Amino acid sequence: MSRLFLVTAATGKTGRGTVELLLARGHRVRAMAHTDDERSRALAAAGAEVVHADLLDFPAVAAAMSGVNGVYFCYPIRPGLLEATVNVAQAATEAGVRSVVSMSQISARREAASTAARQHWLAERVLDRTGLLTTHLRPTFFAEWLTSWWQLRDGTGYLRLPFGEGRHAPIAAADQARVIAAVLAEPEPHDRAAYTLHGPVELDHHGIAAAVSATLGIPVRYEPISLGEFTEALTRQGLPAHLVQHLGNVAVDYRNGVFAGTNDNVEKIGGRAPLSVAQFVRENRAEFGTDGPYAIPEP
Repeated sequence: MSRLFLVTAATGKTGRGTVELLLARGHRVRAMAHTDDERSRALAAAGAEVVHADLLDFPAVAAAMSGVNGVYFCYPIRPGLLEATVNVAQAATEAGVRSVVSMSQISARREAASTAARQHWLAERVLDRTGLLTTHLRPTFFAEWLTSWWQLRDGTGYLRLPFGEGRHAPIAAADQARVIAAVLAEPEPHDRAAYTLHGPVELDHHGIAAAVSATLGIPVRYEPISLGEFTEALTRQGLPAHLVQHLGNVAVDYRNGVFAGTNDNVEKIGGRAPLSVAQFVRENRAEFGTDGPYAIPEP
């Protein structure tokens, strides 16, 4: 019989791809979404059982765990992560769930200045203390972030960000979904593992801009900005203080090399080499036709 997997944040970047992969491989999927919208309805049309619930609502989380074999747990960068983690851990334990894959972040550590990053480290420790087969994923910056901060002005693309000369290998959400689906299907070899996930090539943002430029065929420039300009712009855009505090502090982490490196985890676990920046841009070319939602204009 096919197994049943619960995917939280099912309409998000990694959740949606995980649902699609599990369904394609013959598994049953219960997709947890926060709201009823076209994204959740598309998952239902694809064959998922969609439940609308909040991870901070313990009775709803407990109900969603019924009959589940494994859980993908993903919580957005907003207050409540530790409460959500305890809810998932307790509800999964009560329901006899076998395994959990948790989306953490590469900056998760005890001494993190970002409140969200430090809470991710604590959330990992909570899940490690359960009887669940537990795997933590710690991706570097998503390739999708390029479209979030992208700005198009007079035929030239701009990335105005406070990352100095730091480096990373952008990792696409689709590549992460393959890792998530693979670990859910076979959790035993990955119990208590914490995997950093990277794209294939480490670049600074000048190199990223050059790769985007070569793919789109237009000039693209990386313009380093100060941390103050970055956080002030995000605050003006209305981003929550919790998220602004996180982004400002991980920008410092990035400059200090926390997000750097690359490895073969995506290919080894997910079964396919991760997308390069050029491949990601080609597959998402339309996203670069307009400004991203968090584009920071010149003062």
